[in-house]
Order: sequence, then C-alpha cells, then structure tokens
Amino acid sequence: MVDLPCPKAIMTTHWFIACLLFTVFTFFSNSTRAQNIALGVRGGISIPNLTSGGSDQNPLNTGYSSRLGPEFGVFAEFKFSDLFSLEPMVEYSSQGGKKDGMQAFPNPGAGMPQQPTYLYADFNSEAKLNYLRIPVLAKFGYTFKESSFRIYADAGPFVAFLLSAKQVTTGNSQIYLDPSGQQPLPGGSQSFDNTQDLKDQLNSTNFGVEGNIGLNYNFGLNNIFFEAGGNYGFLNIQKGSQNGKNNTGAATIVLGYSYWINTGNKPH
Repeated sequence: MVDLPCPKAIMTTHWFIACLLFTVFTFFSNSTRAQNIALGVRGGISIPNLTSGGSDQNPLNTGYSSRLGPEFGVFAEFKFSDLFSLEPMVEYSSQGGKKDGMQAFPNPGAGMPQQPTYLYADFNSEAKLNYLRIPVLAKFGYTFKESSFRIYADAGPFVAFLLSAKQVTTGNSQIYLDPSGQQPLPGGSQSFDNTQDLKDQLNSTNFGVEGNIGLNYNFGLNNIFFEAGGNYGFLNIQKGSQNGKNNTGAATIVLGYSYWINTGNKPH
C-alpha cells in the first residue's frame, strides 16, 4: 500500500500555493505602476538530477546522475526602475535523473523466507519527469553606460504541477544477488527494455526556488538574452517511502527573446 502525504505536508503545500497566487494577484493589480512591460519566450536545455538525503537512502533512490531534457516557457517582465523588475513565468520543465550500469531493482520475491530485498543487473534506467512550473522572480540588473548590454540576476519561488512521469529502462543483463556482480542467478541474460508510468506514485505538486544570471542585448524595443540558472524543489517527489525519498532540481541554460509592449519611458 502506498503511504499518503501527511496532513501537515498537504497544508504546507496549499499554504504556499495560496501565498504565491495572492502575490501574483497583488502584483498584477499594481502592474500599471511599472514603467515598461515586456513579453517574451525562452528555451533551452534542462540538466536535472535526483538527490536523496536523511535516513531514507537505499539502493533504489541513490546513485542517480544528470540527464538532459527541454526547458522552455513564456514570461512577462514588469519594470519598475532601472534596477528592479518582476518577472512571472509559465515554464515546461524537464526533471528526473538516470543510472547507467550495475544497479539495484526490487526483488519480486522479497518478503519470502531468505529472499533479499534487492537484486542487481547491468542496464540503463532513466526517470523522465516533466512539470509545469510557475515562478515569480525578482529581477535586478545593471546596464553598462552607453551600451546596449545589460547584466542581471533574478530569483524567487515557484509552484510546479506534475505533467508526466515515466521510468524508462533498456539493456540486457545477467541478474545478480550482489552489487559487484559476483553472485549470478541461474537463467542467463534478461531483457530490461520497459517503460513504466510513475505518475500515480508521485506527488502532483511541488514548490521551491529558482534563480538565474544572464546577459541581455537591447536593440530598440527588442531584447535577446542568454541565461544560466537552476531550480530546486523542496518536497520529496514520492508519495510513499517504500522506494526511499528524492528531491528534484536542475541546472538550466536558455536563450530568449522579449519585446517591450508598454514603454512609459525608454527601456534600458
């Protein structure tokens, strides 16, 4: 049976979402105070990984390395001064991680007398998690004197909604009793080609922080920018604890374009 999140965790998540929505509502209610408003798109790559910690570590939730996936979204920038602006976004975010080589998997016969909890084999496994993420970022920047280049940094909270979650395994391997591959089981090589839907096993929402640094080039009402940053979710992604606990986060590298649609003053 899958363990359900405790009421405290549910209340914390709902409280965070409510506060974030209130912040966004208040922000848009006062957006007319902004001198300049830009709309934009951004896209690039996400380099996510799954981390584990505390007392919930086991062979299943440890040993992950980074995978690659797409990262893209749309945003609005509300500029209040030459220094400060607010930037709400809606993003598609690839998360997860991968394992290549000798690794553990649950023993189907676990629970029977003298049966180990885990078995081991040499195959590839990739956790492909995709989220719809909604951050609200505080952005601070500096424009070089008499230049079209501007450097900036932004950071803020996000709420994320799980869109899909799959565990994709590939390869053929002998099955072993030990992680070093010294105790093979009879039966020969087995296929590990499989795709498993994990969405029902994972929490549907998460929240955390996102931050970026970037370089922007302005020409007229147009902007192009290069940005590098990262994000991290505060909640464990699993509903239960049978397979341990993991947090997800990613480094990101993106290119983007924005256009000033409302210019009370000349944008910088």
